[in-house]
Formats: sequence, C-alpha cells, structure tokens
Amino acid sequence: MDLSYIINELGEDREQYFNAIAPPIVQSSNFAFDTVAGMRERMLDEYQGFLYSRGNNPTIDILRQKLAALDGAEDALVFSSGAAAIFAAVLSQVQQGDHIISVKEPYSWARQLFEKLLPRFGVTTTFVDGTDTTNFEKAIQSNTRLIYLESPNSMTFALQDIPAVAALARSRNITTVIDNSYCTPLYQQPHLQGIDLVLQSATKFISGHSDTIAGVLTGTREKIRKIFISEFLNIGSGIAPFSAWLLLRGLRTLEIRLQRSAESTRQVVSWLKQQPRIQQVYFPLDPDFPQYELASRQMKGAAGLVTILLKAESRQQVETFCDSLQHFLMAVSWGGHESLAFPACAALSASDFDPREEKHRMVRLYIGLEDPDYLVKDLAQALEKMG
Repeated sequence: MDLSYIINELGEDREQYFNAIAPPIVQSSNFAFDTVAGMRERMLDEYQGFLYSRGNNPTIDILRQKLAALDGAEDALVFSSGAAAIFAAVLSQVQQGDHIISVKEPYSWARQLFEKLLPRFGVTTTFVDGTDTTNFEKAIQSNTRLIYLESPNSMTFALQDIPAVAALARSRNITTVIDNSYCTPLYQQPHLQGIDLVLQSATKFISGHSDTIAGVLTGTREKIRKIFISEFLNIGSGIAPFSAWLLLRGLRTLEIRLQRSAESTRQVVSWLKQQPRIQQVYFPLDPDFPQYELASRQMKGAAGLVTILLKAESRQQVETFCDSLQHFLMAVSWGGHESLAFPACAALSASDFDPREEKHRMVRLYIGLEDPDYLVKDLAQALEKMG
C-alpha cells in the first residue's frame, strides 16, 4: 500500500463529513441506536462498531486504519500512552506461572512491569543481552510464553537480530513483542520480519509536535480483537478523540519530518565524532557503531537520537555541559520539532554518580527540525564550558 495513500486518504470517507479535508473530531462518549436489536448486536460485539468511545470512536477508527497499514499489520489499537500499550501487550500474553524473556534494560516502565508488578501474580522474567540471539535460546524455559524486544533501544541503541529471534520464538510457540518507537514504521517494519505484536510510543515521531501522549499496538486481527475485548476495554486506557485527531495531523508530515531530522542528525554526528571532549558517539547507522551491519540490514533509516559519552571526571562537568546548552531543551522523550538533551545522570541521586560508569557520563541528544549548524554552535559552546 502506498505511503502517500495511507497518510492522506486511507479511512477518510470525506463524503460522510461534508467533504472536509481534515477528519472531524467526533467528541462523543456515546452512540445511539434506532432499535433494541441494533443495540444488542453492538453490545455483543463492540469490536465491530461504535457503542462507547472507551472502545471505538470514528476519529480513532481512521487513525487505527492508518497505523495498522503503516506497520504492515491487519489492525491496531491506540492507547493513552506508550506504557499502556506495553502493559496491554504483555498482560494479554501471560498468565500465572508463565515466564518472559526480555532484553536487558528495557524502557523503564516495561522493566517496572517485569520486575515489580508481574511477580505479584506469579509471572517471572529473565533479562538477557539481546545483541546475541543465542542468549534468548539459552533462557527459554518450559513455561516461557513471551519474548520482549526493543530494537534499537533509546540510549545505546543496542539491536536484536529481529528475524532470527522471531524464528526462534515461533519454533517454540512463543509470542514476540517489540518496542519499535525508535524507528517508527517508516524505518522498520518488524511484522514483516516475523514479530507478532509491535508497539510504539506515538507521543514521539507520530505526534511530532510534543502536544499529546499516546501508544500504538499492532498485530493480526485475531490478536488485536482478543486484546480489545479483554485488556483494552477492561483497563480503560484508550485514547481520547481529540488526541487521536492530533496524531492524524502529525501523520500528515511524518515522512518529511523524519527525513529532515535524519539528514540533520548525520551532519551533527559527523561533527560530534571530531570533538576531543567526547569519548564516544552512539548512532546505529554510523559505520563505527558496533552493530552497524545489522542496523543497515534491518532498518531503512534512523532519525533524531544520538548519544554522546563525555570525557568527564566529575558529575559537575556533565551538568555544566547540559546546563550551558542554550537551544537544546533539557527534557525526556523525543520526536517533536524541538531539539532535546537528556543526561543519564538526571536519573541518579548526586551521590550515586560514578565517572567510572560510562552510562553516568552519557547524554542523549535528539536532533529536531532546527538548522544543524545552529545546533552545532550550541553544542560547541557548551563543550567549551565543561572545563
């Protein structure tokens, strides 16, 4: 299906809403019926239509069609956050006594789910170094039901060999879930590489404007229907119509925003690698990246995120660099028009900082839509002030 068709036309029956170019926001919680029989039919199968916007809504339905098509999937669900999508995806696949294999150091709320919440219900998790597929095979137990991937992750950009892990999981009848937030469907389509459920934080590139929070989960119609009638409706973590409309707006410019960010990122990475105050630059499509060959094979592109390892002897030097940035905003997340800086040490208490721990000296940069030379000048003056 053509990308331009998906973004601009799929699901948009403009004759149904006055030939308006932009889809309407159907800001209704409830939908009425002419007959008891019609109401009964919908109550018995809410997945097939509109009953109550906690489940389905016309504005959200347009978005679901587009997001599923972008992923090469049959259907999609849209959640109020990426964390909600993770929760529903994982919870839908396990029950008491089951075992999960996850990449080590996944997104914080995924790790919280695996370490704190699921053990309360008898579900255990083994964390493995996902850069080596054999680690997944070694960790499989008789009760393993789920393998959770994040490729690339959003700090050091470690990857997994997606087709290899997917093939391993299918040979053992294990479901695979992947967080594809870094790449978006435009730069990586894990379903086409054998993954069962694909999720992403739509807060980031899909939205593109830093003004809404959402998560997406895609898969076969059978799997999505099962999650819809259970975890999705029961937890009540669906997205609001207005937020869905904001994501539809963001989709219109997704391709060109990613292209701009990717082009600028390559220029900034080239400059960063020449700086004496930077020990290492992490970017998956840089030829010096340890998994460059795998990234080039699995990913169609990379945009925005790059991590630098500062040559710093103290926490103060790291903080001075970050505090001196004038045009990079210090914040979490990524994917909007604005460039961002996220120092790993912000997640530590001051006393826990150890310069011998490389991660403590890492700063993740998001390269937004500003002119790259403008950003390089800001980085240069901040590095000079490190001392």
